[in-house]
Amino acid sequence: MLLAWADTRNGVAQHDSNSHALAVIERIGYESGAYDTYIRTDSNIISFQPQKTTGGPASGGPSLAMADAIFFMGHRDVPLDDAGKADLVNFIKERGKGFVAAHVGLTAFESWPEFGNIIGGRFVGHVFGNASGPVVNEDPNFPATKHFAPVTTMADEFYLPKDYSREKLRVLQRLDISGFAPNANYTRTDGDYPITWAMMYGKGRVFYSSLGHDTKAWDNPDISRMYYEAIKWAMGLTDADITPRPLPAGVTPPQGDPAAATPPVKK
Repeated sequence: MLLAWADTRNGVAQHDSNSHALAVIERIGYESGAYDTYIRTDSNIISFQPQKTTGGPASGGPSLAMADAIFFMGHRDVPLDDAGKADLVNFIKERGKGFVAAHVGLTAFESWPEFGNIIGGRFVGHVFGNASGPVVNEDPNFPATKHFAPVTTMADEFYLPKDYSREKLRVLQRLDISGFAPNANYTRTDGDYPITWAMMYGKGRVFYSSLGHDTKAWDNPDISRMYYEAIKWAMGLTDADITPRPLPAGVTPPQGDPAAATPPVKK
């Protein structure tokens, strides 16, 4: 069972696409027969023993006790209490369940340091607006990226990560920003901006991709297939080599002085 969780109450510039994204994830699971989906937008169900708003035990409905993986699109400081955070860590790290996060998921839990370890990085900013840029497929053998060409020009609101390490995660796709104008969000000097990766968090399989900003992105069969294959992998239905690898040689950073560029816009 897949628990699709998208609590956006504390988000800035909330994304209208979340509703459609959840519907697509539910539909492809139903049509394929690969998984059943519970869609929830409240964080109370991130527990092995959820409670009602009155404080009593919830009667029926989903919980971490019945889920095989989570599909996550929470935004900014998701209202999850300490008990829920502990259960989420236990669910993935100790029980070996899956965690697939899309787009806004990278911005979540800004005040909870451990979430950076769960998802593999933190949000630093993005390419302004729905930019069009070349996406490099670093791993054509991974189930979720094998259908992409070596380089695909895509338009999306690319989220840029910080506080990640290629020694801990397997980068699957990277945004080539060598031809972009300077941007104050580009804080790295090596030009390395992964947008999709896979990793282990303890015993659990974790996948993240920046792709999926607007509603029409979720109607792109390449993107919906990517998340479908990622969910199957996170559930242990398929396997892949996710040994971390270094940045390939020849990656070029953007030209110019980022400090002179337009300051970042928070989203």
